[in-house]
Amino acid sequence: MSKRLLFISIFFLAIDLIAVQAPITIFGGTSLWYALFIGSSLILITAVMLSMRKLNTGQHARFGTLLISTLFVVQFPKLITAVLLLVEDVWRLMAMVLNGLFSISGSNIELLVVRNPVWSVLAVSVALLLTSLFIYGTLFNVYRYRLHEIQVKLLRLPKSFAGLRVVQISDIHSGSLQNHRAVESAVQKINDQNPDLIFFTGDLVNNIADEATSFIDIFSKLRAKHGVYSILGNHDYGDYVAWPDAVTKEANLNKLKHIHAQMGWRLLLNEHVRIEQNGESIAIAGVENWSAKGRFSSYGKLHQALAGLADAATILLLSHDPSHWEAEILDHPAEVDMTFSGHTHGMQFGLEWWKWRWSPVQYLYRQWAGLYNRNHQFLYVNRGFGVIGYPGRVGILPEITVFTLQPANA
Repeated sequence: MSKRLLFISIFFLAIDLIAVQAPITIFGGTSLWYALFIGSSLILITAVMLSMRKLNTGQHARFGTLLISTLFVVQFPKLITAVLLLVEDVWRLMAMVLNGLFSISGSNIELLVVRNPVWSVLAVSVALLLTSLFIYGTLFNVYRYRLHEIQVKLLRLPKSFAGLRVVQISDIHSGSLQNHRAVESAVQKINDQNPDLIFFTGDLVNNIADEATSFIDIFSKLRAKHGVYSILGNHDYGDYVAWPDAVTKEANLNKLKHIHAQMGWRLLLNEHVRIEQNGESIAIAGVENWSAKGRFSSYGKLHQALAGLADAATILLLSHDPSHWEAEILDHPAEVDMTFSGHTHGMQFGLEWWKWRWSPVQYLYRQWAGLYNRNHQFLYVNRGFGVIGYPGRVGILPEITVFTLQPANA
């Protein structure tokens, strides 16, 4: 058992031991509830462990994704219940301390320190409400693609490229997608925008190249005047799979690169291309995954991707992880005009209303969704096309972004 799986198992069981107190307080029947809570976790954890060997050899990838997603959905209401009960436990601890002080002072005041059934009912109700939202997000929001239209004025954009239409999609995670017809509709929606360029900013798969094979014919239908350009994301390297050897892992990555080519996508591996129009040009650069977060591997070489671009009129950069922007891109002497990223998915959970938005992922990433600007250098973080982990979306819908680029003086 890996250390990560052991940690997750202990964490889930700790949640069970806390959350189970709510139904016991409300209904009684201690043994029954312990068996139900802990038993469900042990069954799911054991199923994940038993399936790991097949998943690691690339078999039954979608089954594994479904299994892990089920584990998430089962544990989530327990987690919410446990958090709320811990809040009550803080109050109970304070009440015990105050009761001790009252006793010393001779006061007749005594605060209640046992669990309150009303609070347990509230905890369970909140957990069930949020779980209902997650179930709704699984059933109805996975393929509910939202079109975001963004206008950006770039200081160095040549006049020949005024009105350039760029479509960005990111984080397809094809191993989590089942409805091919819905994906085909999304591809048609992209083509209906008559894009000049299409950018894909990484994570075509969850872990294994084979996940993408059934989508080759669909994504090969994407059309843009100047082509489709793509990069790799952290999930594309197979880093989260225990491969039998380095050769097998490398073969998987090479197969994924070949799939990009089969779809007609120009995969940018720490390199750039120039697009010319009426004697003027812009540069499109792409880096392999690079993250300022230590838990993600970094393969990107920004200097290599931007080599020779000091004289470029406009640089459009594809970089999967938005933490790259502040860490390296903003200070690079080539002065990248606009960076296109993804990776965060908006955590597939949050609230968006007009210009206000919130998601738990904002406590991990300063730039997590939408457009950011620093001294006329722009970053756009796409909310993602697919899903991973939780098999749905609540409040943060899958995104297709359409940019219209204009010179700043236009």
